[in-house]
Amino acid sequence: MNAYHALADSYDRLTNDVDYTAVVDFYRQILEKENLQPRTAVDLACGTGSVALLLAKAGMEVTAVDMSEDMLCQANAKAMEEGVPVRFVCQRLERLHLPRGVDLAVCALDSLDYITDPEDCKEAIRRVYKALNPGACFIFDVNTPEKLKAMDGQVFLDEDDDVYCVWRGEFDESTNICTYAMDLFQRRGDVWERSLEEHQEYAYTQKQLTAYLKDAGFTGIAVYADRQFVSPGEGEQRIYFKARKGRVR
Repeated sequence: MNAYHALADSYDRLTNDVDYTAVVDFYRQILEKENLQPRTAVDLACGTGSVALLLAKAGMEVTAVDMSEDMLCQANAKAMEEGVPVRFVCQRLERLHLPRGVDLAVCALDSLDYITDPEDCKEAIRRVYKALNPGACFIFDVNTPEKLKAMDGQVFLDEDDDVYCVWRGEFDESTNICTYAMDLFQRRGDVWERSLEEHQEYAYTQKQLTAYLKDAGFTGIAVYADRQFVSPGEGEQRIYFKARKGRVR
């Protein structure tokens, strides 16, 4: 089954420990350091829209992009319930095309790692560059190779009253890909429905992604430890990238 098909209904409940407010606050701190006040933004691989809604509540005009129609349905329902205006678009990042340029692009929660072909990742970054206005900023985070390799052989359990999920990690050194096989049980009235999903992440290095950004034309590239303005240290699990699109002279 495709990633995030069955999981979409339960995604927010299974990830209720994710501090989206802290993630967006780190974006805000980066923007302050860059002396930027973006009016328009795109949330790439937006999932159920948690980051997009926070950006919109901060006063930005937000477009949210994801390849999963199921996740976008959840995101749209949340936006409508909260009365937050967000434009949702179903696109793959390597095919990204926006009708107008934006001042900020973000991609949260290691979503870029889900592009498991490096050539597609390069193209996605090129597309992001094209989608930005001159002087705009691109901020994203990824899981480090150290983290993904350590997932090999690990078994994890997430549950609440209506959903039970067991997932197993396997890292393939030959492909540089970590695969998560997820057994998902969801309560539907008096019946439990079982689904199987497979998720994959490519273990991109800091050097690789920095090269992709430079090749696309980005400048002002900085790499940070997880929501900290320090360089990533040994054993870092998640790192953040900041890059700028140069101004037209």
